[in-house]
Amino acid sequence: METYYDPHDLSDFASVGECAPELWKKFSEWYSSVFKEGALSEREKALIALAVAHAVQCPYCIDAFTKSSLEKGADMEQMTEAVHVASAIRGGASLVHGVQMKKIAEKIGL
Repeated sequence: METYYDPHDLSDFASVGECAPELWKKFSEWYSSVFKEGALSEREKALIALAVAHAVQCPYCIDAFTKSSLEKGADMEQMTEAVHVASAIRGGASLVHGVQMKKIAEKIGL
């Protein structure tokens, strides 16, 4: 089945650096540093990334961080909870913009 997001494209991610190799190198070094064990475990970082991937709706990231979360020892219950956290924040962010809507409606006089 053909889709807009071809799962095989994830393996070609590095090709975006072909025309700007120095920038790609810097990005890759920074990116890999971000996911190393620090104040947060690699598993915690993978779960955060999985949640963010859902919030920004990146199918490649969802694939990559589902795999990474599992490899780092997360289970389906933890992964699902992380997705719910992202959904709650995304939903709340939409709702809080209702304040802006109300302000504009009041200004217009509706």
